[in-house]
Amino acid sequence: MAVRYDYIRDPSEIYRRSFSTVRAEADLDALPADIARLAVRLIHACGMVDIAPDLRFTMDVAAKGATALAAGAPILADCQMVLEGIIQSRLPCRNEVLCTLNVPEVPHLALEMETTRSAAAVELWRSHLEGAVVVIGNAPTALFHLMERLSEGWPRPAAVIAFPVGFVGAAESKAALHRDFPDLPHITLLGRRGGSAMASAALNALAGLAASDEPS
Repeated sequence: MAVRYDYIRDPSEIYRRSFSTVRAEADLDALPADIARLAVRLIHACGMVDIAPDLRFTMDVAAKGATALAAGAPILADCQMVLEGIIQSRLPCRNEVLCTLNVPEVPHLALEMETTRSAAAVELWRSHLEGAVVVIGNAPTALFHLMERLSEGWPRPAAVIAFPVGFVGAAESKAALHRDFPDLPHITLLGRRGGSAMASAALNALAGLAASDEPS
């Protein structure tokens, strides 16, 4: 016998109830309005309303990131999953979205540098980095390597969205970003939690702010 489950099928109603639930259950009162809008998207992406207190950010990250996107800045992603999660049709200027992880020379470069492919892929960002929006949703080594290069004088991105996830280096890399780069616009989540879905959700929220069509 065929089974018929009772569930909501209307996508608009699912959307409305989802964001209504996030706003009802998450404590967003301590966040600035633009960061709260990013937080709603992050919570929707991961299903965890308790992440809000662990967000760390500079006060200008939403404005700087949205302004950069509106001006046509490129987006640099650390992995293909982040790239796939970005809603490119909503980008305000058909912004270039670049992921260098699978470029053919990266494995050899990683061996030469004695590091991960994710970190080696960051080496190929230099010519694109000035004024870009960086989105890291997977590899702590990518974030560590980016910070090392920035400390050496590499061009500065407009904003860094940093949500590397995992048990080795994720918490440490994000804590270092917030501690050591207070003048670099960024948003991150302390601890082990993170991931590509959250990183791309934050970027999509910035794109909505840039287009001034993101629901409040």
